[in-house]
Amino acid sequence: MPSPILVTGASGFVAIHTIIQLLHQGYNVRSTMRTLEREADLRSTISKYIQANDRLEILPADLSQDSGWEEALNNIEYVLHVASPFPLYEPKHEDELIIPAVQGTLRVLRAAHKAGVKRVVQVSSVAAISSGHNGENKTFSEADWSDLTKDIGAYAKSKTLAERAAWDFINGSENTNKMELVTINPPLILGPVPNKDFRTSIELVRTIMLGQVPGVGHIKMGSVDVRDVASAIILAMQTPEAAGKRFIVAADKSLWLKDIANLLHSKFSSRGYKINKLEFPSILVRLIGLFDKKVARVTESLDWDYELSNGNAKRILKWTPRLAEEGVLSMAESLIEQGVI
Repeated sequence: MPSPILVTGASGFVAIHTIIQLLHQGYNVRSTMRTLEREADLRSTISKYIQANDRLEILPADLSQDSGWEEALNNIEYVLHVASPFPLYEPKHEDELIIPAVQGTLRVLRAAHKAGVKRVVQVSSVAAISSGHNGENKTFSEADWSDLTKDIGAYAKSKTLAERAAWDFINGSENTNKMELVTINPPLILGPVPNKDFRTSIELVRTIMLGQVPGVGHIKMGSVDVRDVASAIILAMQTPEAAGKRFIVAADKSLWLKDIANLLHSKFSSRGYKINKLEFPSILVRLIGLFDKKVARVTESLDWDYELSNGNAKRILKWTPRLAEEGVLSMAESLIEQGVI
């Protein structure tokens, strides 16, 4: 039997779609979860897309502990390291995110190296590329790194430091086996949700669909469909030329929040969803931000006109993304189907 592909964080939004695509492509998959309490739910979700539970193995392994990883990595050539926390709110202290992200990444890399793994594909984020560059109206590429001297928030800092730590390991003296690394850097991930568990990922679309905000700010959002993130991860594993590279995986254009609200209104208002399309003047948002800490964080992104270059992913991985609009609409439709909204 061929070696299975190891996918970490099996119950996550991206991981589930990655596992489904791997199974469709004929791979055997081994995946990890912190505990096996939700194994039955995960298998039930995946079985809605493909009947291949006999090719899916699920093992317990926690990023905060050494136990479980040796068994998980036995007879593994490729690791798709997808597990990573994506919080809805800022933690009380940034180390609540940073320490697990960095130490968890290094724990996986060291265990993979010890097991003789050939390549690790790490899911990082555009948050490790463009954060702290607010107001720089440019097209970001993989050559860019987030500015850690700025107050970029705990999530962006954790993604940046975790990816930096991964590259330092790969390029350092510990990597005696010359294990390869590829990182995938998506922006906001949209697209169809396979079950009801994805609170943070769905928040933007859910909030707009339910009319819980009276309007939106003049803010641009890079996005990508979750199915395209999964395909990029697998291509990064399969493509020899990808070794040692970062890849921005984003839709061809970023959307303003007003575009997203208009799109959802045009599609779903006739079905009873009261979607507010108003775009607030930036000066008003900044004024509110003087009194509201949550709004204050958003003001940094007002009027920031940027793009994300996906040229390397297209050229090297032969990757083709869906339209940004499809990611928005498919997420909304799936939230209705799942009974979330």
